[in-house]
Amino acid sequence: MAIICSMPKLNLHILFVLPLLLLSGLAPAQEKAYTTVSGSVFFRSDAKLEKIEAKSTALKGILKPGTGEFAFSILINSFDGFNGELQKEHFRENYMESDRFPKASFEGRMIEKEDVSRSGNYDIRAKGMLSIHGVSMERIIKVNIVSSESQIKVRAIFSVFLNDHAILIPKVVQQKIAEEIYVEVDAVFKLRSSP
Repeated sequence: MAIICSMPKLNLHILFVLPLLLLSGLAPAQEKAYTTVSGSVFFRSDAKLEKIEAKSTALKGILKPGTGEFAFSILINSFDGFNGELQKEHFRENYMESDRFPKASFEGRMIEKEDVSRSGNYDIRAKGMLSIHGVSMERIIKVNIVSSESQIKVRAIFSVFLNDHAILIPKVVQQKIAEEIYVEVDAVFKLRSSP
């Protein structure tokens, strides 16, 4: 009989203590998130007959060092450069079909369990889904991260094969567009301020 009487008191005690713990900050803190303050993507096609280069400074991203999660996206129509307006038009309309597939993205998690919010230089591998031209493919991309007290800098260099993302090149221009595209990504992240 004594045990039955003490159990309700224990439950009432928990009901009063739990909200106090939550209010006092002893509960787990909300995950820190860093967002891009600047980000760029550069690509180069080095084919037999022609070299194509373009760049966008419209890369957007979020990074959560505690969980290692990240997400990046970029609008295809934000790329500029090329060898002229006609080449840019063909890139957007014929090859990337930006009206149907307006953005490219890479979302996933860092393989190494490093707290990249601490000052230091880290070489890690990012594993996730790279989506280009409506086709998603799992990729592991090597990334260099340099962190300081005020920001996190991210740099990655990798290749994208056009066939992997169903980007078709007409035979007439195959010698002007490489099958393997060189890509450089640079981004600077800062801690997102709480709402």
